[in-house]
Amino acid sequence: MKPSVRLATARTPDGGEMELYQHDRDFTIKINGQDLMSTRQHESELELARLGCAHLVDNKAPSVLIGGLGLGYTLRQVLDMLNPQTKVVVSELLSAVVEWNREFLGELNGQPLEDKRVDLKTGDIVGLILRSKSKFDAILLDVDNGPSAMTSSANSILYSYEGIMACRYALRKHGCLAVWSAEPSKKFERLLVGGCGLHVSRFRVPAYKGSKSQSRFVWVASEDKRVLPPGGGEPRLSRRDSPKEELRQPREGR
Repeated sequence: MKPSVRLATARTPDGGEMELYQHDRDFTIKINGQDLMSTRQHESELELARLGCAHLVDNKAPSVLIGGLGLGYTLRQVLDMLNPQTKVVVSELLSAVVEWNREFLGELNGQPLEDKRVDLKTGDIVGLILRSKSKFDAILLDVDNGPSAMTSSANSILYSYEGIMACRYALRKHGCLAVWSAEPSKKFERLLVGGCGLHVSRFRVPAYKGSKSQSRFVWVASEDKRVLPPGGGEPRLSRRDSPKEELRQPREGR
């Protein structure tokens, strides 16, 4: 059996150690020794793109924001789904992840960062979203480990009321927000529906193709219920979690 080889290391904003490993043809990114993402389990990353962009297949020139480059699978799926006039902004906090995609991982997905439709932004996605009023037809978030941040505690703001409302502010009419998570979260569902007044569908998706035991989760949310993809579960909320009548507009700065 071939051993795992550590190819590169980097530091997270919280001071943790991030490592890239290769085992035969597979790659894994770890944070403080824990697996964060792996090429062996990428089906849910593809599903994030399929579910979040399902309403855009016939759109002539959609604009999509992907939060989190990861191993490049979500980006590759978006490019394959949508037409040549699509504009895809990819926001990645860690420059090391971008470097690893270019040096080690690009061949997995046909070098998606070289596609002319892609505009890569390195840095904090929250600031980018706050500067993007009604700019995107879809926002796909695969930042950190989902609502339970693992790489950087600062990522938690993205999954707060202010973060979700900022995403709503950045979406065009009939736009969709799709959020990937390693775990289910009733609290996050209550925030999307009861706090932010969005229609939501919850999808349980396989970690890898054919898997029934290991699941991930994708929420798709929109002001327009008609654009949500079919087949998802609808969050059940108590009376106290009913949507607010008035919602604050996010500030245009941090």
